[in-house]
Amino acid sequence: MEAKNNRILKDKTFDKSRWIQMPRDVIAGHDALLQLPNVITDLGITDPLLLLSGNTTMKTVGFDVLRLLGDRQVTTAVVGEITYDEIARIEDLAQDIGAVLIIAVGGGRVIDTAKVVSYNLDIQFISVPTAASHDGIASSRASIMTADGNVSVAAHPPLAIVADTGIIAGAPHRLMAAGYADMVANYTAVLDWDLSKTKTGEQVSEYAMTLSMITAELMVENAEKIKAFDENAAWIVVKALFASGVAMSIAGSSRPASGGEHKFAHMLERLVPGQVLHGEACGVGTIISMIMHEGDWRKIRNSLRLIGAPTTPKELGISDEIAIEAILRAKEIRPERYTIFDEDITREQAECLVARFYEE
Repeated sequence: MEAKNNRILKDKTFDKSRWIQMPRDVIAGHDALLQLPNVITDLGITDPLLLLSGNTTMKTVGFDVLRLLGDRQVTTAVVGEITYDEIARIEDLAQDIGAVLIIAVGGGRVIDTAKVVSYNLDIQFISVPTAASHDGIASSRASIMTADGNVSVAAHPPLAIVADTGIIAGAPHRLMAAGYADMVANYTAVLDWDLSKTKTGEQVSEYAMTLSMITAELMVENAEKIKAFDENAAWIVVKALFASGVAMSIAGSSRPASGGEHKFAHMLERLVPGQVLHGEACGVGTIISMIMHEGDWRKIRNSLRLIGAPTTPKELGISDEIAIEAILRAKEIRPERYTIFDEDITREQAECLVARFYEE
């Protein structure tokens, strides 16, 4: 009896628990969009449905979705910039029609809006990405625009993902290149997470870190195939984006895929709003971060060059001085998240970092 009681007491000292939410159905590949009605039926979802999309995409892929859904009760809405006011507008519409499911057809802005509304109203959503521009297609985090810059908030991961590689391959090549750069950023995100473990004692998930690193390696190893920007390239990038989203769900945060390079990118978005693509800025930030981590930054730069992604401030469309300012002020973004950009960096050091972009 005493041994049994000791075992019970010992068991009670283990108090870890985590709720991991991940997509239930994932359909990816050629003509995957045609499977959307079957996915909804498989999930046991009834009407009414709310279809969200961008202004242009609603007239193309959005129309195809409406045709596929046939006689189902569907209300459509065009999503603007993702702000708290826009989220409130979509929430009001969803409640007015009694929506039981949101279908988000579009890029990161549309999908992030859907996942926040889904989270706030506790209804499910399906992610139908039309471009592979960042890892938000499967993650449980969303980025919202505010007067002080973008903020990352908790959100629902999609109940299902329907990624049609034909549609994604038809998007502007720049968007897939941006998604590629966002995945390569996982290299330094993991290094920063490990650094924070040493500096602050932050807990890490070895599983999430490993999965995140695999996605970065998948990108670099397949750069030659991805530069074709065809359906095979879309297939490779979508798999990596999904894996990165799963890593974040396992971690319970965006830590496996967002480190100092993302702080740098978000500061750029604050300094020059609307002038840089998020993924492209993350790619440049990854080069800077890897230089500071004393890793193989040329390997990252060369892979980004191979697929045509920006690798210098000039290629990103900003001045060296703006890049220097972003390096120095990156620590202002999410100060609770320790990264190598939170170390003491002098202006002279920041200038030297930017100068190294132009080394061969």
